[in-house]
Amino acid sequence: ALCCLRMSLTPSRGCLLDLPWEDILLPHILCHLPLQQLLSLQRVSKSFQSLIQLYLANMRCFDSSQIRPAIPRAAFINLLKDNKVLQQLVLQNCSDWLTDCELLPVIEQNHHLHQIQLKGCAQLSRHVLVSISQSCPNLRQLSLAHCDWVDSLSLRSLADHCKALEAVDLTACRQLKDEAICYLVQKCSRLKSLSLAVNANVGDVAVEETAKCCPELEHLDLTGCLRVKNDSIRVLAEYCPKLRSLKVKHCHNVAESSLSVLRSRGVELDVEPPLQRALVLLQDVVGFAPFINLQI
Repeated sequence: ALCCLRMSLTPSRGCLLDLPWEDILLPHILCHLPLQQLLSLQRVSKSFQSLIQLYLANMRCFDSSQIRPAIPRAAFINLLKDNKVLQQLVLQNCSDWLTDCELLPVIEQNHHLHQIQLKGCAQLSRHVLVSISQSCPNLRQLSLAHCDWVDSLSLRSLADHCKALEAVDLTACRQLKDEAICYLVQKCSRLKSLSLAVNANVGDVAVEETAKCCPELEHLDLTGCLRVKNDSIRVLAEYCPKLRSLKVKHCHNVAESSLSVLRSRGVELDVEPPLQRALVLLQDVVGFAPFINLQI
């Protein structure tokens, strides 16, 4: 791409803009440049401005983290106003400026979205999730971590319309209770990854229903779910043969007696076995790990 840009400055060798825009420049050159650089190219000339606008209208992935400093509200609206082919939308931690007013038009005109990340976007409302459910039938991955505005009714709408979901992050969605999670997993049985972390309202009922309804489950995060106990972990071990990782740190009612079956199957756990934990604590206290014959 940089070679082509240099070529464009040398008239005897031709101009970058002489190449076919939709057949060459968009899919084979501009797609390899960071979004920040593409936006800078708009200032080169009116022709470059038209080229970049065409690229933005046909862009498949938008990631706000590629723009430094943080993207202004007006810029976001202008960048995506003509785009109707987005497949991935990543808007993490845009809580300073992102509201329903900016996001709803983007969601409503992009029906091919299969991945949406809204982690930490705190100024949105439940109307966004309802719009996602009605506009994005092919949605596969959705992150709503630390979005307190997610409630049971909007999650039910998502479950009713987006049954192809494979990964959902509901970390710290504190309005949600067992009933809402149960409805989601009953409707979205293809789930492979689910995070219910940091949710004091989630307990055994939700975990057991998840295990029974989602046989393809591979990753489950229950970090800080204080109401989860051993019984639901045993059900998880019984019904989820494809489980690869489980996070139960700070789940004080989950003991090794229920985790041992998963550990023996090679499931990655974020807590050490009791003996290993004891050795680590001992090392912290005395400053070294004593030799222990584990075969005695």
